[in-house]
Amino acid sequence: MSLYVFLKWVHILSSVVLVGTGFGTAFFFFYANRSGVVAAQAVVSRLVVRADTWFTSPAVVIQPITGLWMAYLVGYPWTTPWLIAAVALYLFTGACWTPVVALQLRMARMAKVAHETGEPLPALYWQYARRWEALGYPAFIAMLAVFYLMVAKPALWA
Repeated sequence: MSLYVFLKWVHILSSVVLVGTGFGTAFFFFYANRSGVVAAQAVVSRLVVRADTWFTSPAVVIQPITGLWMAYLVGYPWTTPWLIAAVALYLFTGACWTPVVALQLRMARMAKVAHETGEPLPALYWQYARRWEALGYPAFIAMLAVFYLMVAKPALWA
């Protein structure tokens, strides 16, 4: 297997893990929050943090390394428009995802305490949940656009 094919395989696999884990955990966290069951929110938020640590974070690192390495091997100039757009959207996604991780950690702690004490979740939890959701939508849409750019490699501007 050539280096390029290996990198492509790792890149595709890590993109599936990145977007799949992100979408899956967001789905379950979104609906756990809608359930109003503090025990469910405590468990799901803890598992969302774990999934981001074990799966999403490594994929976040692997993606640009393998993607830019493949672009180098194929000979795409760093000024290739679709590549610039993809990197910009990836950075935008990261700018959304970084605060999401911090919010998830805080929400998981709050849900754990509320569950252990039998208290309702504090109002701050729900503020964080709204921010988490507001950051998630544009990040997910941006990643879909990155997928399109990677596959189609459109001319964009020239």
